[in-house]
Amino acid sequence: MSTAVTTKKDDRRAAPPRPERRGRRRLGDQAAGWSFAAPSTLLVLGFSLLPMGWAFRLSLTDSDLVSEGQGVGFANYRTLADDPVFWKAIRNTLELTGIYIPVSLLLGLGVALLLNKPIRGIGFYRACFLVPFVASAAAEGLLMAFVFDKDFGVVNGLITRAGLPAQGFLDDPSQALIVISGIFIWTQFGFNVVIYLAALQDIPKEVLEAAAIDGAGAWRTFRHIIVPSVRPISLFLAVWGLIDCLQFFDLLFTSTKGGPVNSTITIVYYVWQLAFEFFTAGYGAAVAYALFAGSLLAIVIGMVFGRKKGFLL
Repeated sequence: MSTAVTTKKDDRRAAPPRPERRGRRRLGDQAAGWSFAAPSTLLVLGFSLLPMGWAFRLSLTDSDLVSEGQGVGFANYRTLADDPVFWKAIRNTLELTGIYIPVSLLLGLGVALLLNKPIRGIGFYRACFLVPFVASAAAEGLLMAFVFDKDFGVVNGLITRAGLPAQGFLDDPSQALIVISGIFIWTQFGFNVVIYLAALQDIPKEVLEAAAIDGAGAWRTFRHIIVPSVRPISLFLAVWGLIDCLQFFDLLFTSTKGGPVNSTITIVYYVWQLAFEFFTAGYGAAVAYALFAGSLLAIVIGMVFGRKKGFLL
């Protein structure tokens, strides 16, 4: 008899909660979750989505950023096809991206491999590579404009002392974009170093020790262990670098201002120029939306490619 009573009590304890209790608990969890997410959601709506909607509306007008302007439909977007400066800015942005991404990835991984070794003063060396990334890009642009000045720059001073002819650098349309790309790499690849260094330290030491015991040399270890391990990180850094190149502005603004002869102008700088120098804000908003569409397409293609190749989970 007592056994039967105990069984009934155990069954009562093990009985699942009633549907109404589960519903109330679920609503309580959702309310708690939204109470944490609401501030961030409001910030995203207030500082991202609403300005995007306003910018799209602006792109359908001939506004000068002071007055509201008249509606022109999609005339601003049709004008893009015949704008030579727009296409020049696209070419420069693509060239900058083509130089920056592979070089910054290779440099970042190479320096991270060196900084992953147990050498004396390693903390100081790591900080040296990170300082250009955390420093003000505007200040670095002013500094590099002086360093690469064709008349009084430090670099030309060293070149002429070596008996070589002085170079135009930022004042030469054929050299300016390459020099700017090099400066941009110097200021940003420290971020790649930090991320790669974290990825390298996450590789199990047992795997590396097993490879050494099996007789794998440095090259085979790098090719078959390190490269596959950092492949997802490389894709992330490539997408991050693409976004950085598409948003490249502050360093350019304080060094070349898109010159000489638009040889370093980028899409973002052209948007700023249209809105705040030429006061054609409606057309500038159309250029900005073209940049947004291109950026979104490039990122989606990169993510899809990464999943197909197994770079992403």
